[in-house]
Amino acid sequence: MTRTALDVLLNRSPRRKGKPRRRGTTTSKSTRPASPVAVKRKWIEGARWGCLAAAVLVLIVFLVAQRQSIDGSYGNSPSSSGYMEGDADELSDYSVPSDKELVELVGANPVTRLPGSIAYWDEQRVRDAIGDEDVRIIVAPPGLDKEERLRVKDVKGFDHLITVVGTEVGSNLAGVVPDRLSEWRGPFATGDVTDLMIAIILHNLHKGDPPPTQPIGVREPTPAELEPVAADLRANGVHVAEGATLTDVPAESAGQAFPDGALFAVFPQQEAGRPLPDYGAALTKEFPGKPIVVMFGNWIEYHGPQAEDFADVAAGSFYGQFAERLSRYDYPQRNILGTYLARVTDLRYAGVFDRPVPDQPFDPVRVALPALPWIFAVCGVVFLVLSARQVGTPPPVRAGGRRLAGLTALAIEVSGLSHDPALTRAIASLQSAREMHRKKLPDRHVSALLDEAAGELDQVAKSLGRPEYRPDNYLVGRLA
Repeated sequence: MTRTALDVLLNRSPRRKGKPRRRGTTTSKSTRPASPVAVKRKWIEGARWGCLAAAVLVLIVFLVAQRQSIDGSYGNSPSSSGYMEGDADELSDYSVPSDKELVELVGANPVTRLPGSIAYWDEQRVRDAIGDEDVRIIVAPPGLDKEERLRVKDVKGFDHLITVVGTEVGSNLAGVVPDRLSEWRGPFATGDVTDLMIAIILHNLHKGDPPPTQPIGVREPTPAELEPVAADLRANGVHVAEGATLTDVPAESAGQAFPDGALFAVFPQQEAGRPLPDYGAALTKEFPGKPIVVMFGNWIEYHGPQAEDFADVAAGSFYGQFAERLSRYDYPQRNILGTYLARVTDLRYAGVFDRPVPDQPFDPVRVALPALPWIFAVCGVVFLVLSARQVGTPPPVRAGGRRLAGLTALAIEVSGLSHDPALTRAIASLQSAREMHRKKLPDRHVSALLDEAAGELDQVAKSLGRPEYRPDNYLVGRLA
């Protein structure tokens, strides 16, 4: 019986068909641990594919986290772009005469001032610059639409025509634009365009360079002037003088520009040719350490903490961008103030105002984003190294292959010493395991049959009294 079963195991007789054999109920499953080499190989294979999976995951996270739009703001300032474009009530109700009427008016008068004009100048200084030349001047109000502005600037029939629209000064030959704060302050605070007119007149008449700009003088406000302003600021933080067009301070813009609060003193355009009352310095003494914004007409200035480092930067950047529109349009003071406050907010978030930037909530993706390319590179290198090692290593024997060979050798060796039915059952299990291994069926089925065969062979070794034939002892070294 044993020899027949052994012949079947060694393929010496055809496989019988019929009902499946009944296996013995007495089995002893092998509990021998897996080979250290197999464990190491399994660990390396897991590490290789784990690194590939990590690299793919890191790449996906990195690509998804990339911003698809450009954000050029510093610190993500929440300020808006302001009121300078679109429908911001910048057009006035004034209009200009027809082309024919303008020609008649300019021809009849050296200076033609249309209703609503706000520009003024030192007549003596301008007359000295003109000399004996025939120079005509036409002054129009701000807030004209494009067609009306062109009608004023295109008056024909005069060699030297100076046009002033709002506080924008030009001619039929050239235009003049302020480029420093001292030159902006006069036109926007008082409507004084003296220096601008002298510059363009001398340019058109080829009389050389203009003289240095004469800055507007300042004076200390009288107690009668200062007291009502200070009283309003103590009461509600805002003073709007008679004649000013400000209705209210934009609360949201003010809160973003000055989170700790600020005081606002707003006045109409001041009289040209007279010193400006220096409310900024006086109010700084009354309210030390408090941000103060003073507005004369279209001119805004800041006083208070960090004024030396901040005031000129804020005014220069604001008027450098919006001076052209402010000079020709009739914007309400509220719109101008709101846009100035938005610029202050931009400067605050850029760090120019020397105030702390609001804390940003912790974002693990943002913090880890710079490290993701390095993690991807490391995972990729580890995967390539382990893959190269796998290529240079012979393919491992399928799970159970070596153990099947070892148990088969043990069965053959003890077949001449024993006729125990357990040996027959072991050989049958080995035959089934070999068939499953050849057909590449799941390894767990092969292992289950090998465990049964090992248990039967262990019983055979015990019945022979030969410990060296016990599977755990016999296979030592064969699977290493």
